Amino acid sequence: MRPRIVLCFPHEERHRQAIAAAAPWGNVVSVPQEQIAEELMEADIFCGHAKVPVDWDAVVKRGRLVWIQSSAAGMDHCLVPSVIASNIVVTSASGVLADQVAEHTVALMTAWLRSLPTFFWAQQREEFIRRPTRDLHRSRILIVGFGGVGRRLAQVLHVFKTHIWATDLFPVDKPAYVEKLCPPESLEEFLPEADITILALPLNDKTRGMFGQDQFARMKPGSLFVNVARGPIVRTDALIEALQKGPIAGAVLDVTDPEPLPPGHPLWKLSNVIITPHVGGQSATRADDITRLICENLRRWHTGQPLINLVSDKTAGFPFRDGSTPLWIDVCDSIPADF
Repeated sequence: MRPRIVLCFPHEERHRQAIAAAAPWGNVVSVPQEQIAEELMEADIFCGHAKVPVDWDAVVKRGRLVWIQSSAAGMDHCLVPSVIASNIVVTSASGVLADQVAEHTVALMTAWLRSLPTFFWAQQREEFIRRPTRDLHRSRILIVGFGGVGRRLAQVLHVFKTHIWATDLFPVDKPAYVEKLCPPESLEEFLPEADITILALPLNDKTRGMFGQDQFARMKPGSLFVNVARGPIVRTDALIEALQKGPIAGAVLDVTDPEPLPPGHPLWKLSNVIITPHVGGQSATRADDITRLICENLRRWHTGQPLINLVSDKTAGFPFRDGSTPLWIDVCDSIPADF
């Protein structure tokens, strides 16, 4: 009996056909989100991202699912305790959307620094006004989390003649344009020096709520806070207090907690905040890029080669840059499209 490979991510028929061609040994089926909870019970391999409630405990107990290839970088949608404790292999899409998230992050940062919301507001009212702006050039930037997105951000921000520091669980392979790359313990030391602090790390048990009152209190007065990672990494009440009373001057957020923000939430009302609705990873080529990853990993799975973006420690929720697994951001340029 051929393994049943269930796809559940935004894609077209040509993508399904490409995946089927890459895995002729399997039975590839596409299912909508409203059916995924049921379909996972009969899946051997799952490629996608369940955005509806799934009884993962039941899936694990069923004992049929052997591999999850996520179509998202964040793995909190499936890495519940039962999956973590199981023998299910997990690979992520870390780095696949790094270009888009980096682009969106720069757009948010420059919009805030150059006061674009104020000028857009004035344009709508046909008013010619001036107000001070700030520079991205030559600022000191702290990137918290130096995975696929963090590394791409550093590469893009380098052209603005910035001074880049970063922290990461695996502070290895430091690019020449990054001045400092240190373990997470250096965060407290770096925060008072950064003009801009960017969160680009995964959500897991260790990072949930890690950025709170103590961290905001250490930040440089007048600095900018950026979250393009996951909302629950930040304690929202502490963020609001820091925005209202200092020391930070403002924030740009592609993610929030809760998400979506309900009407009337205090974050909506703060004039020093720019919020976008978790769209940093949107891309015209997203389905193409995810399909390339799935096709390549299916070939590797069948031939016993090392899987790309293997999450070897499921409690961490992301692939380690420790030489144990190939990473998409390092190998993607060598992998052709199948369609």
